[in-house]
Amino acid sequence: MDATCISYQETGYFSKTVIDYLNDQPDLRSFYSFRPDLDGFAKLFNEEKVTADRATLVSILQEQYARISAADAGIAIPNENIAALADSNTFTVTTGHQLNIFAGPLYFIYKIVTAIKLAAQLKEAFPDKNFVPVYWMASEDHDFAEINYTNIGGKKIHWWYEAQGATGRINPESMRQALNQYKGVLGMAHHGQELAQIVEKAYTTFDKLADATRYMVNALFGQYGLVIVDADHHLLKQQFAEVMKQDIIHQHSYKHITETNKLLEQLDVHIQVNPREINFFYLLDGLRERLVFEDNQYKVLNTEISFSEDELKAEIDNHPERFSPNVTMRPLYQEYILPNVAYIGGGAELVYWLELKSNFDHYGVTFPVLILRNSGLVMRKETAAKIAKMELSPSEIFGPVDEIKNNWIKSHSQHELSLADEWRELHCIFERIKLRSGKIDETLSVSAEAVEARLKHAMNNLEKKLIRAEKRNYSTRLEQIDQIKTELFPNGSLQERSENFGLFYVRWGQTFIDELINHFQPLDFKFTLITG
Repeated sequence: MDATCISYQETGYFSKTVIDYLNDQPDLRSFYSFRPDLDGFAKLFNEEKVTADRATLVSILQEQYARISAADAGIAIPNENIAALADSNTFTVTTGHQLNIFAGPLYFIYKIVTAIKLAAQLKEAFPDKNFVPVYWMASEDHDFAEINYTNIGGKKIHWWYEAQGATGRINPESMRQALNQYKGVLGMAHHGQELAQIVEKAYTTFDKLADATRYMVNALFGQYGLVIVDADHHLLKQQFAEVMKQDIIHQHSYKHITETNKLLEQLDVHIQVNPREINFFYLLDGLRERLVFEDNQYKVLNTEISFSEDELKAEIDNHPERFSPNVTMRPLYQEYILPNVAYIGGGAELVYWLELKSNFDHYGVTFPVLILRNSGLVMRKETAAKIAKMELSPSEIFGPVDEIKNNWIKSHSQHELSLADEWRELHCIFERIKLRSGKIDETLSVSAEAVEARLKHAMNNLEKKLIRAEKRNYSTRLEQIDQIKTELFPNGSLQERSENFGLFYVRWGQTFIDELINHFQPLDFKFTLITG
């Protein structure tokens, strides 16, 4: 497989804030700690404060992995990397995502590949340290509608089920229809049966979606040393108990993040998440509801459950696993229980992490290096050949389809379609007319400007008609642009935000993952176009 890279800015799909962060815009520097480069990591190692209980972390990981090794004795378990986490010289490189069925859209895979590649690059740059890539499962998230479907080969596979509470605790036994549909799209050719066996084993063997997801992701990435963490655990929450009590009672995160958001808004940064006064849910099987403070009581919304302050403290001490951080506190929990040095996320994630640094500072937790995950576009050689034959540049294909067509027509037509030169001549004539008429009557120069504006509008319409007429002459070639855009940008969006990895795996098997790891360069911050 071959790869070509272009800047994220050239794609037009990434926000100004993300581009400013990558370009080291000075106004953003106070919202993070270290630059996303090797110098930034070197500085972090001099200041790193590890709060993780390594022994407990290793023990829990061994417990969690035992469930999938018991189901499949032949599966590769990253035992060496799990054990290495007990060493004070070992650090994690973490990405996180929800438990999307069948790994959701491609960027689920891209996040993990970025973590694996970055961990290897950091080991090369800092050979005296060890780095473990980590996938943090958002197993406590309760937004089932965001994970219960995937798009593959133009078909939407849907898990029809009414779910409540943490998605990681849902039993996937009702997935049979979705599973059969997914396997049907994979087919029998090439590596279809190989992937079908993986998903069949994952979603029919385990009684929790978190374990099913761990099995599937480990089957794809365990051989590369990826460690998968499910933080929905009593002992992990126990480490975070004091922070939970402080934040719920004194609302530190609300105050700090609210103040930060005001500063970011002054820089025209689009705020991704807004904190609540209490940024925790109460969590039981089938229940994840917000905790609020009303009438001098801590109440769980939509239930009869409530606590006094003393009762709340006792509940956290005795059952810390019942308290689940929301989107603003989850990153702090993650960094508290992992010896982490980098967080890999998408553009929107990166921006919302910029909102959080002041809260990290308050709790004395090291703010990790923020890395924009690698983005990619995978195309067939036949499609790449079409693009080359039409003399389209890699960046051009990211533009709106009408813009691509107009530019192509202008550059390939045997006729001059632009009226820019003619308009410049007319504009000069109108400047003379306005000058002459103004000498007779000052108000006439305004009338001349109005006539000029109407003529400019007419000229623009005429140029559009010229282009449309020429488009009809090249209709067959322009249809190829429609075909290219439809294939590479499903639903008019980036391929990675919609299409599942399945059919790419069917075609190339594990080589697809190998090639992604080979071509992605996490610290180069380039969009990667892959042809194979």
